[in-house]
Amino acid sequence: MSADTHKESHFFAHLARMKLIQRWPLMRSISTENISEHSLQVAFVAHALAVIKNKKFDGQLNPERIAILGMYHDTSEVLTGDMPTPVKYYNPEIAKEYKKIEAAAEQKLLSMLPEEFRDDFAPYLITQSAHPEDAAIVKQADTICAYLKCLEELSAGNHEYALAKKRLDITLKERRTPEMDYFLNTFAPSFELSLDEIS
Repeated sequence: MSADTHKESHFFAHLARMKLIQRWPLMRSISTENISEHSLQVAFVAHALAVIKNKKFDGQLNPERIAILGMYHDTSEVLTGDMPTPVKYYNPEIAKEYKKIEAAAEQKLLSMLPEEFRDDFAPYLITQSAHPEDAAIVKQADTICAYLKCLEELSAGNHEYALAKKRLDITLKERRTPEMDYFLNTFAPSFELSLDEIS
């Protein structure tokens, strides 16, 4: 195809770098976690929360759309890196400025796509354009996944995660919904068991 009708895009080359960005950068971890791994787990959990809400609590959500939102929820970090939570939310001013940086990074990523596809990707890439109910489920899933990571690390004897778990206990209480309770009661206890115990 001639160069004048077809412009190269760096979009997927940037997404491929998600695996290079480590989460929990201030923590000593028994097993490292990158944002690529995290995003897949968030997509799984967000999809499950949507299904649980629909089946058990009269929800009208689209689980597949929510799963895709989960896949893309941290993509701006390929441009910004992962900011540790205690730094990001140190005070309201920093949190507000960081949100602006995230929003600019989301727009930059979107602009890398060929123009004809931008409207198709915008609902997943631009946090503000997601349906609020969908975004809330992804936020719940994000918190649950961080909590599950703490359970894994603590059960492997890593006390470095004790304070993070305490902080997440509070966040989970604040964001509490029936579907979250159902997920945590049904699926979370296994994260404190060994492979032999779950086999």
